[in-house]
Amino acid sequence: MTVTRKNIKADLHIHSNFSDGKYSPLELLQKAKEAGFSAISITDHDNINGIEAALQHSDEYGIEIIPGIEFSTDYNGKEVHILAYFIDYKNQALIEFIENIRKSRVERLRQMIKRLSQLNCIINAEKFLGKYSSNITLGRPHLALEMVSVKFVKNYVDAFIRFIGDGKPAYVKKPNPDIKTVLNIIAELGGLSFIAHPGKYFKNTQIQEIIECGVDGIEVMHPSHSYTDINYFQKVAAQNFMLESGGSDFHGIVKNDFENFGNFYVTDREIVNMKRRLY
Repeated sequence: MTVTRKNIKADLHIHSNFSDGKYSPLELLQKAKEAGFSAISITDHDNINGIEAALQHSDEYGIEIIPGIEFSTDYNGKEVHILAYFIDYKNQALIEFIENIRKSRVERLRQMIKRLSQLNCIINAEKFLGKYSSNITLGRPHLALEMVSVKFVKNYVDAFIRFIGDGKPAYVKKPNPDIKTVLNIIAELGGLSFIAHPGKYFKNTQIQEIIECGVDGIEVMHPSHSYTDINYFQKVAAQNFMLESGGSDFHGIVKNDFENFGNFYVTDREIVNMKRRLY
């Protein structure tokens, strides 16, 4: 199959309200149009429900929707985020796999609510969880907003810094599937796998270990990456014959999200290389 080039501006890392983003897929399409994007990928955490919702309006906005998802995986006890693109998101095995992950996330939140109660932050778990549909991926951001709602913390960021961030008093580690299990699923679904925002988590030697697990590419463009990081990961990708991806990691919650949206993206070069690898 011949993949033709056209001018593309694509944000391949966006979160909707099906996981920890503020906006619906339709609202994200509206914002993407305003920002001049011709393609986006809604990569919700362990959730594919935003894909179909976006596809229903993609023609209206003239924006290509690249099916995507962000998995949290485990590599030797370390959490590694993996972005997947061009997946068969209607696959029943995938649907069941991520439903089980979402259930484990809910149990984790129950444990964190118990820990918060010992710190005099009283949250009714059933009432809190009842606010959300079962097709939404719940996580710490939802709990942080609830902590603001009950006036235990001043704001969203304060909740993480003081109580529910990694290693904080109410933190409970998330049970994640093994990275190789997730990479195998992505490959079986005909998709491409990328290490998400590696600059946030890895020293130079560690990323090579992750690459050897069988990842297809690296998210090079990301708000957490400095120019030095970007240049380094571009070189790593080239040396390992890997693909490049990128995006703003937009959630629509903190001020930086809006500053980053429209400024972190990939072009036709990266999209065409992905499609060539697929076909």
